[in-house]
Amino acid sequence: MSEPSTLPPDTIQFNDRIVRNFLIMTLVWGIVGLLVGVILALQLAGMGSSWDLGLGFLNQEWLGFGRLRPLHTNAVIFAFTGNAIFGGVYYSIQRLLKARLAFGKLVDFQFWSWNLIIVAAAITLPLGITTGKEYAELEWPIDIAIAVSWISFGAILFGTIYKRRERHLYVAIWFFIATWVGITMLHVVNSMEVPASMWKSYSLYSGVRDALVQWWYGHNAVAFFLTTPILGLMYYYLPKAAGRPVYSYRLSILHFWALVFIYIWAGPHHLLHTALPEWAQTLGVTFSIVLWMPSWAGMLNGLLTLRGAWDKVRSSPVLKFLVVSVTFYGMSTFEGPMMSLRNINALSHNTDWTIGHVHSGALGWVGFMCFGMTYWLIPTMYKTKLWSEKMANSHFWMATIGIVLYAITMWITGIMQGSMWFEFTDEGTLRYQDWMAMYTEGHIPFFYMVRMFGGLLYLTGAILALINIVQTMRNSNGLVEDSIQATPLIKDTCYATAYNEEMKDAETPREKFWAVHALVERWPFLLILLTTLALLFGGIIEIVPTMIQSTQVAVPNGIKPWTPLEMAGRDVYIREGCVNCHTQMVRTLRPETERYGPHTRPEEGVYDHPFLWGSKRTGPDLAREALIKSSTHGGNLWHWRHMYDPQLTSEGSVMPNYAHLYDTYMDEGDMDSLARKLTIWRDVLATPYDDCDVETVTREYDEQATLLVAELEGAMGDIVDVSVPENAKRTEIVALLAYLNKLGSHLKENGDTK
Repeated sequence: MSEPSTLPPDTIQFNDRIVRNFLIMTLVWGIVGLLVGVILALQLAGMGSSWDLGLGFLNQEWLGFGRLRPLHTNAVIFAFTGNAIFGGVYYSIQRLLKARLAFGKLVDFQFWSWNLIIVAAAITLPLGITTGKEYAELEWPIDIAIAVSWISFGAILFGTIYKRRERHLYVAIWFFIATWVGITMLHVVNSMEVPASMWKSYSLYSGVRDALVQWWYGHNAVAFFLTTPILGLMYYYLPKAAGRPVYSYRLSILHFWALVFIYIWAGPHHLLHTALPEWAQTLGVTFSIVLWMPSWAGMLNGLLTLRGAWDKVRSSPVLKFLVVSVTFYGMSTFEGPMMSLRNINALSHNTDWTIGHVHSGALGWVGFMCFGMTYWLIPTMYKTKLWSEKMANSHFWMATIGIVLYAITMWITGIMQGSMWFEFTDEGTLRYQDWMAMYTEGHIPFFYMVRMFGGLLYLTGAILALINIVQTMRNSNGLVEDSIQATPLIKDTCYATAYNEEMKDAETPREKFWAVHALVERWPFLLILLTTLALLFGGIIEIVPTMIQSTQVAVPNGIKPWTPLEMAGRDVYIREGCVNCHTQMVRTLRPETERYGPHTRPEEGVYDHPFLWGSKRTGPDLAREALIKSSTHGGNLWHWRHMYDPQLTSEGSVMPNYAHLYDTYMDEGDMDSLARKLTIWRDVLATPYDDCDVETVTREYDEQATLLVAELEGAMGDIVDVSVPENAKRTEIVALLAYLNKLGSHLKENGDTK
């Protein structure tokens, strides 16, 4: 049974050193991630465009947009935000649970393992080592390391809960538990991949199934890495900084359970008007709209906590950051459901509007919360004042102006892009058939320059924050790790007695409901179980039927597995990050079918491990490239010149050149690797290759490449700007051209080009 402890209190000294370490790395990785973002913005705004910023030095193989973009997203999400989450969680749970972090040595391991994983990402992604799946680009050895580090975090979190001195778990801890459970589930399911070598793997899923799993993961990575843990930090640090209790504890209960149950369903709204089954799209839209309500409940709970403290907000840079953070949370969680409406999504998806939305959430909501928390924590742990409140206020205004400029310019360019894609003439034809005409007539370079300036302001503010925090630590007497006296907790042994304790004053049904929840708060296992079931329920209902349904689709005539040359080209396409700028999904919308051809059908992706539908069109869609280029641009010759120097075929293009593909050759080791890949695709991924296909890889590769090179040389004529090198059949560019020739070619064979 439960009874007050008669044991003498223990002295508990908190481990704040690890908190300090995580916070320092938060700022360091934040600057790295933001710097890469500014470089990417410079590339989009100036490289090769009429602005001519002299950025030729950025056009290196390992600095290409397609390789750096995933580095930027991973650095901001998992390095900057991840370190802030761990630091904020480890500080708060020690105070809320009145217990030192469990497994002291494991805490240090978790710090080093997580940050070494980020270093591995910073090395491998620019080298082109990637799975090609958005927000999950890291290859399988790093995925395993992530799992080990994340399990360590869970052990520390649950171990500290187990030895707690506080009976009830505060709301912040519920959100931390949901974070661990949710990310564990997402990482395991989405990272089911088949290794082909030390640094190359293929998704176990293909086509529609892979797309659904990826965006179930992608949207819920936002939910359980950029939302639930940050809400937990809000529920702890906002009341602490304001010196006021949370506005409504009961509202926080409704906020938590509604969010945990609803969020997991919303992923399919990333795949509207695609080959995803209609019922799954409808579920995604429905739950996205419903998600608005609990999200705003949390926002109001945070803002109303500050009632009577607005004078303090005006004078405190910490509270300024936290208030603007919660405000951006409200804005983002209104904008997201709005963008999931089918008619708005048709215009906004694949445009810069989505980019603006993501950044206002990641840098407005999450970034401001991380900075505000850091500005509060470091002086608190060092028992001193912030070195320069003036510098912190300057950081606040730089970051605010920067992210507002960023979001507004992306709204403008996004709406312009979507409108121009959809615009028809009076005669019923597309007004902007040429992609570059939309880019130049929409004055996109100017707005990209403004976007870059906004990002530069945000980056400058982050640098000021690092200087301010380092100076605060240097001018203090050192880190002071708090200690408290706490009586050991006698755990519940008689659940009936615990039930009676909570229910004794409950009379009405409403009071009994809150009393029952109080039991959930004191029994961590029950809280974990209910959270897990809530997450599993939505995930299973969305994913399992699609898995079953897609396996029953017959492969139509004309859709064949990749030849060795095409597979090699597809790997090059993934390595170079082409999916970051080009989609391969013609949506079921008239402007898209008019521009690209028949909409993409579910069965077309049966051999796509991973799927490559993409999520942003900096350039046109490529799903029907074999049809479009062969009929209007001279096919291989156009691609041959375009990949070497995009300006040769598309004046004003900001696409980087891929000249390194013209002198990078496939050797016999690469042929052996292709043979192993075909074997894996046959034996594990159930692709219809036979022994003959595996044994004749080199011959088939060379025969197809020789024909392609001969066709290319025959079409070259008097064009001499990009000559065909000796032994061109083994160059990576020829393999890439073969892959592009495959896209949509089955429609030509079947005569289905409308």
